[in-house]
Amino acid sequence: MNEARALWTVAANRCEIRHEALPARAPDQALVRARASGISRGTERLVLTGRVPPSQHAAMRCPLQQGDFPFPVKYGYSAVGTVEDGPGPLKGQRVFVLHPHQDRFLAPAAMCIPIPDAVPDTRAVLAANMETAVNVLWDARPLVGERALVIGAGVVGLLVAHLLARIPGVEVVVCDIDPRRRAIAEALGAGFCAPEDAPGERDLVIHASADPAGLRRALELCAFEARIIEASWFGTREASLPLGEAFHSKRLSIVSTQVGAVAPAMRGRRTHGQRMALALTLLADPALDALVGPATRFADLPAAMSGLLNPPPGEVPPLCPLVLYD
Repeated sequence: MNEARALWTVAANRCEIRHEALPARAPDQALVRARASGISRGTERLVLTGRVPPSQHAAMRCPLQQGDFPFPVKYGYSAVGTVEDGPGPLKGQRVFVLHPHQDRFLAPAAMCIPIPDAVPDTRAVLAANMETAVNVLWDARPLVGERALVIGAGVVGLLVAHLLARIPGVEVVVCDIDPRRRAIAEALGAGFCAPEDAPGERDLVIHASADPAGLRRALELCAFEARIIEASWFGTREASLPLGEAFHSKRLSIVSTQVGAVAPAMRGRRTHGQRMALALTLLADPALDALVGPATRFADLPAAMSGLLNPPPGEVPPLCPLVLYD
């Protein structure tokens, strides 16, 4: 059977499942049956609402995307599945692929990264986010003994905090407006605070809140010659900053980070595939299960997508919604 079902975003806040025929597999491709996929709330919310800026349409394309922004588009990049057919070493293996939400698909074999046995399907969907966190740290170049602050307790922010907490002597605090994130941050080895209680004199600040107010707060909390790593992407929104205050006298640095290119610290020494393989090994910790869920059946995803990405006021927003395939 060479048929597949795929999720397409066809208009603002409207998705549908479309059936498609799969072509014959090429020798350098793998045929993958999906087991699970993850929803990246920040990026996929921009796609769902049609807020990808025209100037960024090319940069925002995911590797195996179909269609064009704004609509209709088949988008997503956190698929876990089993190789049904493909080059010898891959056949039968569980793999992670940067592929949209789809129950069966063809992908270049080079993009099918084997999943370590210690990482279950449901946690492996975090691989793309962990790859981003790895790249953030490569851009940040943290030092033993630094005082670090992560602003924004979304998936990427919490994964960055988790990695920073494993560096000897680094003091890590996560700052977020939602006190319900405290337990997760602490379980991952970091402290937690509200924005108004955030400690100052930080040597390294990772901004991942996707809110300009968070970036302005980062500037206020920096020590002399501190580094701010901007991990948020604002889409069509602008971020105004008070660069006329202590920005120059403190000799502060704001560094952009983006996962599309390997960070300069490792560029030329690690490929995209090697970076993804590293990210998967870093998902062996069961504590990271707290970042995944709730689970939604793929068949129910069109009706559920808008609520998962834009929950009603008062509801706890999910970190990484999970999609399960029959």
